[in-house]
Amino acid sequence: MDLTPFLILFAIVFAINLMPAFGPPTWSVIVLYGLNSDLPLGWMVLTAALASSAGRYLLAHGFRLFAGKLSQKTRANLAAARAAFEEKKHHNLLALAFFVFSPLPSAQQFGAVGLAGVRILPFTLAFFVGRLASYTFYGGGAELVDRQTNLGEVFRESMSSPLFIALQVVMLALLVVLARVNWAKVLRRKA
Repeated sequence: MDLTPFLILFAIVFAINLMPAFGPPTWSVIVLYGLNSDLPLGWMVLTAALASSAGRYLLAHGFRLFAGKLSQKTRANLAAARAAFEEKKHHNLLALAFFVFSPLPSAQQFGAVGLAGVRILPFTLAFFVGRLASYTFYGGGAELVDRQTNLGEVFRESMSSPLFIALQVVMLALLVVLARVNWAKVLRRKA
């Protein structure tokens, strides 16, 4: 079996998942790749899930490095958020389930994990499991789509839609808010 198409797919998906915002959704790459290649669906999904998980893992580490450049006040806020999160096991389980099933853009989720300083690997593994399922769904759907469909036009329209752009901006704003909230004060008030 020629591994070149898999290596190309891995490189594309990996690069996309290093982007902190405005990257094309990986499912669209899988659909386009599936329509334009004869790769077995299972291997294509596994390759893309590994690549996207590796990219997001490194993205979270990049945010962790960036967190060291933040003000002392912001770092204290993030430390309080991390402490509250790690305090109860059910918080971890809910967050991991969110990573498996979330329809929201994952770049900002991994950015939050990196900034907060929580363990990245469990979230990456949960993300991987979720991507195996979703990529199988999208890849299988691509096999059912008529190859004459103009997916390039559909893809371009979805990437430039006001909803896509607004969602990316809102998720970035929420990431900034996460770092700016005085979590120690908020959590003391709730206790």
